[in-house]
Amino acid sequence: MIHTFSGWGHHVVLDVESGAVHLADELSLALLPHIRLPMAPDCPPAVARAAGADPAEADEAWRELYTLYKQGLLFAPAAELTPPTGRLKALCLHVSHDCDLRCGYCFAHAGDYGGARVTMDFDTARTAVDLLVRLSGARRNLEIDFFGGEPLLALDTVRRTVEYARAHEAEWGGKHFRFTLTTNGLGLDDETIDFLNREMDNVVLSLDGRPGVHDALRRTAAGEGSYEKVLPGIRALVERRDRDYYVRGTFTARNPDFADDALYLASLGFKHLSMEPVVLPEGHPLALREEHLPAVFAAYDRLAGALRGESGVSFFHFRVDLTQGPCVYKRLRGCGAGFEYAAVTPEGDLYPCHQFVGREAYRMGSVREGRLDPAVAARFAALTVSNKPSCRDCWAKYFCSGGCAAAALNMTGALDGRYALGCEMQKKRLECAILTAVDRMAGEAPAEARP
Repeated sequence: MIHTFSGWGHHVVLDVESGAVHLADELSLALLPHIRLPMAPDCPPAVARAAGADPAEADEAWRELYTLYKQGLLFAPAAELTPPTGRLKALCLHVSHDCDLRCGYCFAHAGDYGGARVTMDFDTARTAVDLLVRLSGARRNLEIDFFGGEPLLALDTVRRTVEYARAHEAEWGGKHFRFTLTTNGLGLDDETIDFLNREMDNVVLSLDGRPGVHDALRRTAAGEGSYEKVLPGIRALVERRDRDYYVRGTFTARNPDFADDALYLASLGFKHLSMEPVVLPEGHPLALREEHLPAVFAAYDRLAGALRGESGVSFFHFRVDLTQGPCVYKRLRGCGAGFEYAAVTPEGDLYPCHQFVGREAYRMGSVREGRLDPAVAARFAALTVSNKPSCRDCWAKYFCSGGCAAAALNMTGALDGRYALGCEMQKKRLECAILTAVDRMAGEAPAEARP
């Protein structure tokens, strides 16, 4: 299977199964639709005629394509792979089911996930860390994400958990923890900033873009806009940070022109950006709909063009490694929710990820029970692109790894369902990402090797 598209003067050919990406000329692009497998070593005269090409020129282009075919880099056959089950490697600790904002699109019901407003005590967090260590087996590198609600409302638990894990890394056989925290920025004072910049390998900072866009939906419990309240702390953290971070926005039906918001954030000096499409039930006034796709696609195109060659500005969804990407097993099933990754509520209940919290059918036990429910884990481990009917013939399957199971369930009622709108947005930003990568590599190549 191949996928072709063009932009910025490049004709891109992606060989789906091998992962090879080629830059083609117009003649090769014209020949590709006429190739039948197994590929013949010489260009059939009928193909040259169909492509409207000179026979000698067509034969030369054909031989180049045939060489790629024989090397397994064009029309490569699908591999039948069964990924290993894997061991637990990451936990999302919901240290707070409370929040000091009331965002209009919040999937967590303003931070309480439909329940009581509570925070996690250290004993529960410590038990969760112990569970992660035990179930990780021989894995050395482990991840803990501090999440909410707003995790800074449980900062003492965060601090003690980091201290506990770090103090026992050597004792636990040389384990190494990588910590991440997601915050709305309201609680960022100098002391907290210093702690996060010292201990967190990554910090995700929520800021939706232009002040009016942000304030329309990210409001305080008192109903006030939060932009002016959070920007100083977010800026101070980024200015003093020498480690990974993302300034992350959410776009909705109100701003399908989100490129303006991303570029506004870049103008403030933020170098690592993400803009995520909201996922809301059909009929919600903020939900993205099919009618928004042209504007969303135009925004991705405009953003890619604006960031073309822009030194130091990185957009999360335009980052793709065409030379040494994720291993094949990760490409088959993505994030590992439910078997390599789990979420822990303040009470210690286990769920496949943060978006399943509160769905009793997907509860996987508790940290005090000391295991992940094997039946639920098996359901999630089986969610590979090979097992999803809608993914098998999709060119993007090894980049999106089948997409988000929670989004599929929320939008279709099935874990292996196809959230069509999300798929279309994913494919568009993947084209922008691949085009960005090949354009950069073409620009770095010696002049004689450039297309």
